[in-house]
Amino acid sequence: MSKPSKFHDFELHADEIVDAAVEIFQEAGLDAVSMRSVSTRLGVSPVPLYSRIGNRDALVDAIADRLLEDLAPPSNEDERWDDYALRWSRELRARLGQARDSRLIIWHGREAYVDASRPLVRLMRHDGFATDAAVQACRLLIWATVGFGAVEGGVEPPSSRRGRSRPGGDPGGVDPAERDTLFDLHIRYLIEGIARDLGTTTAPSTTAGTTPSTTASKRSSKPAAKAAPKKAGKRP
Repeated sequence: MSKPSKFHDFELHADEIVDAAVEIFQEAGLDAVSMRSVSTRLGVSPVPLYSRIGNRDALVDAIADRLLEDLAPPSNEDERWDDYALRWSRELRARLGQARDSRLIIWHGREAYVDASRPLVRLMRHDGFATDAAVQACRLLIWATVGFGAVEGGVEPPSSRRGRSRPGGDPGGVDPAERDTLFDLHIRYLIEGIARDLGTTTAPSTTAGTTPSTTASKRSSKPAAKAAPKKAGKRP
C-alpha cells in the first residue's frame, strides 16, 4: 500500500529505504521486494533508490544485513569460549529464523557474518587460540548454523508418535522442541571437536537438551606396563 510522501526525493536516506524494504519482506516475502514496490511504499519515484542503494541485489543484501546486525550477544565476565560459542550460535539461528528465506542467509560475501564473529574470535584468542584457528572455528560454527537453519525450515513434525525415542530419532519427522535439542547437540559436538583438535578443554555443560562436554583428548601420562622379562633358557 502506498504511503503519502513525507519527503522530497533528495531528502530520502538509505536507512529509510531499507526500513521500507524490510516491512515489505516481512509482510509478503522476498519476491515482493523490488525497487518499484519500495518506492511506492515510500511515495517517491524509483530513481533515488538506485542512487542511494544500487540495484535490487544490493537492496536484498541490505535487508539481510539489517536482520543480522548487532547479532553477537555480549559475553559475560569470565565466560569460557565454548559456553559463549553455544549462546552465539543460538542467537545466529534465531536471527536466521526471522529471515525465513535461504536467499537471505546463503549469500556470497555476507559481511554481517564477519562482523558478528569478531567478539567470538576475540574470546577464542583470549582463551589461547591462534588467530587462524579462531577464524576457522567461527567459520565452522557459521556454516553449521546456516546449514541447520536452511534444512530445518522444511522439516515437518511426525504425524504420530512411535513411543519414546531419541530426539530426532523418529523417521516420521521432528517437532519444534526436538529441533532445539538437535541444534544444541549439533553445535556442542562441533565445539567438542574443535576443542579436541586444538588441545583445549571444554567445561561440562548443564544446558538442557545437550550432552555434557568432554575434556579435550590428551595422551595418557600413565606409563605403559613393562613387558615381563623372559626367563633365561638352560644351555644345552
